[in-house]
Amino acid sequence: MFMHNKRLQYTVRVAEPNPALASLLLEQFGGPDGELSAAMRYFTQGLGELDPGRKDLLIDIATEELSHLEVIGSIIAMLNTGIKGQLAEASMAEAELYMALNAGGDSHTQSLLYGGGPSLTNSSGVPWTAAYVDSRGDPTCDLRSNIAAESRAKIVYERLINITDDPGIKDALGFLMTREIAHQKSFEKALYAIEDNFPPGKLPGIERFANMYVNTSQGEGDVDGPWNSGEQWDRIDDLDQVMPAGDGDGGATVGLDKKTQGVVDKLAERTQSDPAVDAETGVDLGAGPGAGRVTDEDFGGAADIQEAAAQAKAL
Repeated sequence: MFMHNKRLQYTVRVAEPNPALASLLLEQFGGPDGELSAAMRYFTQGLGELDPGRKDLLIDIATEELSHLEVIGSIIAMLNTGIKGQLAEASMAEAELYMALNAGGDSHTQSLLYGGGPSLTNSSGVPWTAAYVDSRGDPTCDLRSNIAAESRAKIVYERLINITDDPGIKDALGFLMTREIAHQKSFEKALYAIEDNFPPGKLPGIERFANMYVNTSQGEGDVDGPWNSGEQWDRIDDLDQVMPAGDGDGGATVGLDKKTQGVVDKLAERTQSDPAVDAETGVDLGAGPGAGRVTDEDFGGAADIQEAAAQAKAL
């Protein structure tokens, strides 16, 4: 059971309305790395978690992310308050109101469709989608994804802090940014509390492929480092050594029963190309300057056109 406390987790102080800034802040309201995405990711993971410690952690953080959604949403609402009132009461001249609505981003959409309240979109107006939730149900996989999500959210908050000079907003965004750091630390601890946390899943990798580094991008700019060289790696620079990998010939085959094979053979026979046929085509008939090489024979089409073009150029 959820219960709402009317006090925000962090006090919101907005110096003045700014619809353009409100649009940018929507990135952390309904964007892929925003607070709603985080809350839904951790909440659904928590519901499916079998380990009591991780379940408790995930539900705690999911609930806090909803609190963060309320904080960032309140900032957006305050930034839109002025234009909301002006639009509702028609207190500005039409031209001034139009300019205010289009001050930046999708502030006009927020004001017209959502009454100035925060919309479940990113900063470009793209609606929030559950596709942002990338859980897979394996704790080591999901915890690594959560760590990355907190890292991305922290960077977005940094960038938002850099585009406003409102001290109250900077203060609140700094709090939200810092909580991303704290959550990342918690997820890191939870990940490494699992003794065998790599690779994810149950099945072991095939050792000779797990140790293989394939240098598929060769030339100037090649760099050696611990990610591709050293005793941990069997580095492959000659791709012929691993093309194809495994014991096959690199082809693709399928086993078919006799009846199906007969049908496939008939299809192949009916649609077979004759490499000896070089038919006149629409390209030949309609070719003009710049068409490249076409049929050499003069069919009264392409060759005549090319000859005429050559004559015209000579003149």
